[in-house]
Amino acid sequence: MDSQEGTISPRYGERVISEEAPLICFDNPRRGRAYEVAIELPEFTCKCPFSGYPDFAVLRLIYQPGPSVLELKALKLYVNSWRDRSISHEEVANRILDDLVAAAKPVWMQLEADFNPRGNVHTVIRVSHGQRQSC
Repeated sequence: MDSQEGTISPRYGERVISEEAPLICFDNPRRGRAYEVAIELPEFTCKCPFSGYPDFAVLRLIYQPGPSVLELKALKLYVNSWRDRSISHEEVANRILDDLVAAAKPVWMQLEADFNPRGNVHTVIRVSHGQRQSC
């Protein structure tokens, strides 16, 4: 126990995200209907593999569910688990998409990772999977 703050260290959030948090899904309540789910995660962080400095991004996820829908709290914890990992912008966007596709098996999914500018350079990585259907 941390005597100054009266809390157990590491704190529950640190414990949950210290390992790769599992993605949890639930059954799609409207299988057979084309619809889209849009999720914005404005506080994504990881570390630059070259400098070690933190990189900050807004992740924008849009997908058409297949058999499963992503559970939001599990998604939040999964995204937070990247904060201390050293990884390039391009690799993290592709890895996150791969993990989300493996978990949810969407009809179509697109992830946009909009990184905050650093040194006058603004990077946006957009990756997708599958074929988008009209809704």
